[in-house]
Amino acid sequence: MFTGIVAAIGKITSITPQGAQTDAGVRLTLDAGGLPLADVAPGDSIALNGACMTVVAKTETGFCVEVSRESLNCTAGLDALGEVNLEKALTLADRLGGHLVSGHVDGLGVVRKFEAIGESHELVIEAPREIGKYLAYKGSIVVNGVSLTVNRVTDTDTGCEFSINLIPHTIEVTTLKHLTVGAKVNLEVDLIARYVERMLTLPNTVE
Repeated sequence: MFTGIVAAIGKITSITPQGAQTDAGVRLTLDAGGLPLADVAPGDSIALNGACMTVVAKTETGFCVEVSRESLNCTAGLDALGEVNLEKALTLADRLGGHLVSGHVDGLGVVRKFEAIGESHELVIEAPREIGKYLAYKGSIVVNGVSLTVNRVTDTDTGCEFSINLIPHTIEVTTLKHLTVGAKVNLEVDLIARYVERMLTLPNTVE
């Protein structure tokens, strides 16, 4: 489990195919940036842009993970060199600064607007219809591993658009500063919303 509070900006420094087949995954080597790794061992979980990955090796400056082709097909930002948001898995002693996050990407959104408004930035993302039903005013959403609050939700013919206000601190300490219109982003909906849907749609079989 994670909180969606980015601990450091890392960088994918190399991508190595795991085989010659078209459906082969890749091995990523990352520079961990400012992420402390003293308590990290192979087998531990670290979220990369909101996608939970397993550490398979440590290096002098970072760590390696192996990403399946299925994960690459369902996420954005893990198939190219560059910066990624990093967060280590929670311990029971950690503060829950954001909200409960599983690190399982539910789908991809597309940036429709990213503009400075005063000291902050407005980020507008178009989400698929299957994700839009979980979005609510003042609810939580994870974008590329960052826990954020939804300020506006507008349903459209093709899906749902939602707006987020990014404060200067969020811009400074995450990779969201690099977003451009048309960019794809990883989205994870609120964990509780999924359970609520399940409870409301499950037929009542108790007599």
